[in-house]
Amino acid sequence: MGESLYIIIAGLVGLGVGALLVGLFMKGNNKKIEEDAKEKAKIILREAEMNAESVKKDRILEAKEKYLRLKSEFEEEVNKKKNIIITNENKLKQKEQSLNKELEQIKRKEAELDSKKENLNAQLHAVQVKKDELDRVTNQRISDLEKIANLTRDEAKDQLIEMLKDEANTKASSHIKDILDQAKLSATKQAKKIVLDTIQRTATEHAIENCVSVFNIESDDIKGKIIGREGRNIRALEAATGVEIVVDDTPEAIIISGFDPVRREIARLSLHRLVQDGRIHPARIEEVVAKTEKNIEEEIVEIGERTCIELGIHGLHPELIRMVGRMRFRSSYGQNLLQHSKEVARLCATMAAEMGLNAKMAKRAGLLHDIGKVYPEEAELPHAILGMELAKKYKEHPEVCNAIGAHHDEIEMTSMISPIVQASDAISGSRPGARREIMDSYIKRLKDLEDLALSFDGVNKCFAMQAGRELRVLVDADNVNDQTAGQLSFDISQKIEKEMQYPGQIKITVIREMRSVSYAK
Repeated sequence: MGESLYIIIAGLVGLGVGALLVGLFMKGNNKKIEEDAKEKAKIILREAEMNAESVKKDRILEAKEKYLRLKSEFEEEVNKKKNIIITNENKLKQKEQSLNKELEQIKRKEAELDSKKENLNAQLHAVQVKKDELDRVTNQRISDLEKIANLTRDEAKDQLIEMLKDEANTKASSHIKDILDQAKLSATKQAKKIVLDTIQRTATEHAIENCVSVFNIESDDIKGKIIGREGRNIRALEAATGVEIVVDDTPEAIIISGFDPVRREIARLSLHRLVQDGRIHPARIEEVVAKTEKNIEEEIVEIGERTCIELGIHGLHPELIRMVGRMRFRSSYGQNLLQHSKEVARLCATMAAEMGLNAKMAKRAGLLHDIGKVYPEEAELPHAILGMELAKKYKEHPEVCNAIGAHHDEIEMTSMISPIVQASDAISGSRPGARREIMDSYIKRLKDLEDLALSFDGVNKCFAMQAGRELRVLVDADNVNDQTAGQLSFDISQKIEKEMQYPGQIKITVIREMRSVSYAK
């Protein structure tokens, strides 16, 4: 036990000594680490101080460079402004010197004017003195004359005025008569010269419009296709176009008869397309006629534009251009309206140029003078007044409007262009062979015949056929039944008998067609 205790004590003592030795070793290590840390801290501080010093110097150098640069720019700007100020001061000094010189000159002129003014005042005073002396002498002489002649001044003046007035009237009357005679002679010669020059310089055709068109075909076999089974094709074509198709023994030709040139042209073009296509039946005929009508409207606009380009007329309203194109399919007393209007336009331009007036405006008025004849709606106005209203509506020049309205003396002429248009219209229309009065009255009678039938309710279309001896009336099947169709035919015939004058008799045919259309989709 004592030995064990001794061993334990010895062990404890060994542990204490080891612990002490370990503590002493650790203490020595800590001191060394601490010293190393302090040394590193000092080194870091020295490096930081050196870096800070270097950065500080760099910042100071950059600041000095920036300061010097800004200072240089500032001084340069100041020098520029200083130079500008010096330049402006020099200019101001020069202007001041110039103004001083001008002021001195003005003062010298004022002094000269004052001197001249004093001289003029002196001269005026001398003249006034002489005038007073002259008035005194004149009054003395007048009083002496009044005593000798036993007349006062006013009485003598009145007698002298009366004598001079009679003498002046006599000479003026003689002079005015001579001037008027000379003016009439010169005006007549000049007017004849202008009209003759204008007619000679204008070449135009004199062909008369008719009511028949000829459609040429390659062989007579096509006639059977155009007629169709039991004539159904030709009836469908006549009903769709409103013209009469005459298929006779004339070789390789079909006659298209109708008073309206537009309808004849539609029928001719439709026939041409049908023959080329080869498919000729009622449904195809209606389709082709509808397309042709649309194409004719486009052609009308194209004709109007081409006419304006040909005559050098610009700025016309599109509606007026369309009406100019419609003139191609209208006639005036058998004379083609477009050719007549173009001829009048050229005559007007030539006359206006000869007289020193505005040739372009005169040409414009000449082209549009008959524009009222192609107005699509019926109007109870003369065509000249209607054309003038249309020109005003589409913003034409007032002189052009007046020339259109006054070319048949419906209104008063207010410009020199108006009599030129009137004279040109007379020149174009009164040439031998240019017009045919019967044609216009004939076309008007057929147009009135169609308008009379269209005035009845339920009538869709109406076509005058056989030179006005037959009237075909197409009615709306929904509004007119089979019973009322006969009554409508009778009512139209009675109204024609009461209101119209016509040769022979007129056949009224009312056509009512019922169609039911469905689509399979």
